[in-house]
Amino acid sequence: MKFRHLFSLRKADDNTRVYESDGVFMRIDFIENMLRVALIKNMDLLPTFSINPDKEELGSTGRSKLSLEGIKLCSPEVTEDDKTVKFTHCGHDFEIELLNFRMTVRNERGILYQDRNGLAYNFAGELGDGSVHYTSRQENQYIYGLGDKSGNVNKNHQRYILDTDDSMGYRAEYSDPLYKHLPFYICENGNGSYGMYYDTYSEGEIDFGREHDNYYEWFNSVIYEEENMVFYLILGNVREIIRRFVHMTGGIARVPEWAFRYCGSTMEYTDAPDADKKLRSFIDNCERYGIKAGGFYMSSGYTQIGDRRYVFHWNQDKIPDPEGLSEYFQSKGLRIMPNVKPAFLDDHPLYEYIANNGWFLHYEDGTVARFPFWGGNASYLDFTNPGAYEFWKKCIREVLAEKGYTDIWNDNNEYDIHDREVYAHGFGKEVPARLIKPLFSYLMTKASREACQEFNDDPFVISRCGMAGSQSICTTWTGDNYTSFRELRYNHYQAMTMALSGFCFFGPDICGFAGPSPNRELFVRWLQYGVFLPRFVLHSWKPGEPSTMPWLYPDMMDVVRPIFDLRERLVPYLKEQMDKCVENDEPLITPVFLRDPDYDREADWFMVGDKILACPVFDEGVNEMTVRLPKSDRGFRLRGEGPVLKGETEVKVSCGINELPVWFTEE
Repeated sequence: MKFRHLFSLRKADDNTRVYESDGVFMRIDFIENMLRVALIKNMDLLPTFSINPDKEELGSTGRSKLSLEGIKLCSPEVTEDDKTVKFTHCGHDFEIELLNFRMTVRNERGILYQDRNGLAYNFAGELGDGSVHYTSRQENQYIYGLGDKSGNVNKNHQRYILDTDDSMGYRAEYSDPLYKHLPFYICENGNGSYGMYYDTYSEGEIDFGREHDNYYEWFNSVIYEEENMVFYLILGNVREIIRRFVHMTGGIARVPEWAFRYCGSTMEYTDAPDADKKLRSFIDNCERYGIKAGGFYMSSGYTQIGDRRYVFHWNQDKIPDPEGLSEYFQSKGLRIMPNVKPAFLDDHPLYEYIANNGWFLHYEDGTVARFPFWGGNASYLDFTNPGAYEFWKKCIREVLAEKGYTDIWNDNNEYDIHDREVYAHGFGKEVPARLIKPLFSYLMTKASREACQEFNDDPFVISRCGMAGSQSICTTWTGDNYTSFRELRYNHYQAMTMALSGFCFFGPDICGFAGPSPNRELFVRWLQYGVFLPRFVLHSWKPGEPSTMPWLYPDMMDVVRPIFDLRERLVPYLKEQMDKCVENDEPLITPVFLRDPDYDREADWFMVGDKILACPVFDEGVNEMTVRLPKSDRGFRLRGEGPVLKGETEVKVSCGINELPVWFTEE
């Protein structure tokens, strides 16, 4: 009967219970510090590549979404009758009303979590298509997470699209969607905190109070296309929830020390006809201006034929000797990260070969699907096809790694597919491609990493698109941002959102990728901010204007060089802290409230590892700031020097653009 679904027990053991109503199953699994809930309408569940608690190499086909392998289980005592199920789990009291399977979780303060009254799940299409989950919300809740989403750190009262997009020149204040697909959020309300992760790759929408419905109490909602729904309710404080989520999704990949140094990047160099000369001039300029660099992100211009880009093609008019270029950079102690893209233009030299092997996404009749891409029509490689996966590895190996390029920049991999009739191989069981879009980018990056590991035990692999589990195989960045003071501030909020989502090594394109060149003040302020981020990269595309390089304003090098010197001094600390993050499953930069719960949730300041409080300037014309220090038994020193300042005190500090950025080190 619509809107009234009375569930009854069908199967039970110490760790799992399964309930059924009219052919729909609700399964609960008791996991240490979590509860997994699965709404199963059919047993045709898509595999997951996100859940990997053993931190082992996942097989080529992932794992079942219902697998309990490697998961620490619990066995609470359960009492039930024909109306309710009750148990105490991880210090919380759970009650499930079997009519419509409404779940309530209580702690000593009151109700922590509750499904919406009336109907919270889409059992029989009453709530539309796909998976639907409504939960009760408090008006003053804080919401954190969701990947790289725009806006303030607290996402309460906002609605977001669950999808990825190539969002060049986006506005970090409001643009949506961006580059990450991460249906994970943390809710902090008056009675505590809980995390929610929905194990899906399909498109959807997440709402934290924009929608109101007269017939229901206030609610949050998650809606997505996949029919079966599996989610994890994660218990703990905010920091514990992040750790538990990161651990469950495979942990954090190690990062080599050189990648913490300043790395250069600009489309201008590889788009130029004398690309080889331009790239070598980067090293010359670093030496001339006294700047220590770790590497260079080589944009896709090296693959051009005419004015279009063809992945795995070397334009040897621009770069006559790819091996020689790599050897030159390595002789100077720098690495090059070549850009690769997963779409092949339909006049690519390899296009017919790939198409004839059936390695592209396709329509039901086998016809290759084409999409707009970089000035032409192109087809996406289908990484769920084992042949395509191995083909990509072969290309990485032979075209790049064997020439000395063993660190890879995976770009433009958001897979802009909305057509319901486009299919993927699906590891032997065809699936609509739009249901697994971010999985293609994950598998692309995984294949790139595996190919590089044949030559380099510790490759640096970065991907623009990301999903839950990406942090275990690669690093990322926040895409093609815009240049302005307002973007600087909202890029910071975006960074805090990324950290609260479990990402560790990331950062924006410092000074902005698109838009006008930064003026002198903005240029310095963005450098003063970026010097404390895990990824310290200036990258730009500003046709008709000079690239944003450290020497953009040569007469300001006396101000700029000390910032780069500071970064070099920070590199050992950042590497040490990163190793701790890998060990402890936690982010490298964090909002201050993670260590001091009473601290302002939207504060400009942030923690860098355990001991550094970074205090950037985000507004024009500021020459002085007042910083409230967080709680500390040991106290802080301004820029690591001078007298020890007590925690929980306010400090007035000069912060002109001619000074070093403001930071405090804990004793």
